[in-house]
This record gives sequence, structure tokens and C-alpha cells, in this order.
Amino acid sequence: MSFLKKLKDKFTGNAETEQTTEKYEKGLEKTRTSFTSKINELVAKYRKVDEDFFEELEELLLQADVGFETVMELMEELRFEVQRKNVKDTSQVQSVISEKLVEIYEAGEDQPNELNMQEDLTVILFVGVNGVGKTTTIGKLAHRFKEEGKSVVLAAGDTFRAGAIEQLDEWGKRVGVDVIKQAAGSDPAAVMYDAIRSAKSRKADVLICDTAGRLQNKVNLMNELQKVHRVIGRELPGAPHEVLLALDATTGQNALTQAQIFKEATDVTGIVLTKLDGTAKGGIVLAIRSKLNIPVKFVGLGEKMDDLQPFDPQKYVYGLFAEGLQLEEQETEQDK
Repeated sequence: MSFLKKLKDKFTGNAETEQTTEKYEKGLEKTRTSFTSKINELVAKYRKVDEDFFEELEELLLQADVGFETVMELMEELRFEVQRKNVKDTSQVQSVISEKLVEIYEAGEDQPNELNMQEDLTVILFVGVNGVGKTTTIGKLAHRFKEEGKSVVLAAGDTFRAGAIEQLDEWGKRVGVDVIKQAAGSDPAAVMYDAIRSAKSRKADVLICDTAGRLQNKVNLMNELQKVHRVIGRELPGAPHEVLLALDATTGQNALTQAQIFKEATDVTGIVLTKLDGTAKGGIVLAIRSKLNIPVKFVGLGEKMDDLQPFDPQKYVYGLFAEGLQLEEQETEQDK
């Protein structure tokens, strides 16, 4: 049985798993339409697996923003696997690619995908440039925690961007959680101080903190983030328990540059990749993992409140290659 078929069987039969798998399929539609259709064309063009086929496949993977290092590693593994399994027909290659991509992602997984939740108060600090969907993601994550029965408080730490406090406040009302805020232009560290005290007194389970996102290449913003980090740690030793960097998937390789800068300024523990449904270059997930060695913890797969999903490499790869399974099944039928 092929790897893709195994994944399909694994995700079938449980209503919740089927629902999230469907979200991945729908959310990766643009990437799949662009990427998989080209692979299908490649499979149709070459009936046998040879060096010309590998070279064109390598080019396609690079175009999908999978990342140079990951592509080189994948091509090496692929050549070996094709030889080992004696794969002759190009239609079988998609399943081998999908298996190898999951293996490559999980092999580098020395940090967990799950959030580092505490028994008492868990503090999650969000960082990222303006325009990546950070505040919206905070709102969706707050909704997710509420659905799990947790009490949540939000901290409006982006006191510089016009409308940022109001935007978070609006999300607070929408989700039904309290927002700790001060006037525009206030010291963000003072907001965090108030927020931790407030979250403790309310016996909240989770405090999610927004931060400023403009001028990510400026020293003053990075100093501000470090100061916020220090104040949180002083008020609650061990906090923040997560520092999540929001990146916009539609910016492709530019997201990697942003990640590198924020990683140097603060201890980023996980990536939240927003707008994955809006890009044809969904391979950026793999590039981020291999280049930065930071786990992708959540992905944005649509506009709805529950379209923010925990990242699952197997569902991601299945969403990327779902049509490859159809092709594989057609070939099997024809051979009967």
C-alpha cells in the first residue's frame, strides 16, 4: 500500500480528523493546483523515472518555495528510494515524495509541535511585523482556548500602531474574553505588567500578549521586545512559556528573513503561519522548518474562526498531494 493511501486510511473514520484533514485539503488548494498540476504534467510527460525527470522535479519543488536545502535533501532521498523500491513508473513517485517530506520534517523535530501549556497561568507572547495577521490570529487562538473550556485574557501590547488596541478589543468582544489595555502610546512593558497581575487575580488559564510589529529591522523595536520579555519573566518566573512568531505565508522567502531577525531578538519557540490558503507557495512550511529549526505550531487555513489549526505534517503533506492519490488510483485501475 502506498504512503498516500495509508494516510487516507488513517484520516478516514474519525469525524474530527476527517474535518481537519478537509481543512488542510481546502487550505492548500492554491498550492496544490499550482504545484500538483505541474507534477501531474511532469508524470504525463515522462513515463519512466530518469535523470531528466528528477531535474524537472527539482525545479518544481524550488518554485513551490520548499527551500534549497530541503529540496537537495529530498532529491537525494528520492533517488535512493526509487532505486531501492525499483520504482519505474513516474505515477508512483508522488507517494514516495510525500513520504520523504514527512520524514524530513519529523527528523528535524527536536522541539514539540504542541504548545507548552502550564497547570496554572500560561503566557503566550506574539511577535511579528504588521500586516501578517497577528491580531486576527490572537483572536482565533483565544477562541480555540475558549472552546476547550479555558479562561483567557488578552494584553494589548501593540500601543504604537494606530487602531491596534481597538482591533484587539474588538476581537475580545467577539470571542468573549477580557482585554487588558492602556492608552495609545503607553509603555508596552507596563501593559504586560498590568496584564499578568490581572490574569493572576482572575485565575485565568491563558494570557495572550500582542506586541508592536513595525520597523522589525530597527534596534528600538527589538529592544522593546526584549524589555517586554524581561518584565513578563520578572512578574511570572518561567514566562513567557511560548513566543510565537506570526509569518504571512504569501510573502514566501521574505518570511524567512523576518523569522531570522525576530529569532535573534527574542527566543522564538514556534511559528504561526498565517494565510496559507492564500498562497500557491505552501512549500514555505518545509523551508522554515529546515532553515530555522523552529517548529510550525499553527497554520491559518481560511477566514473562519476555526480555520486556525495546529500544524500536522502528515495532514499538510496529504493536503499537498491529495490529487496524486487519485492519479495513483486511476493508474491501478487501468492496470487491472
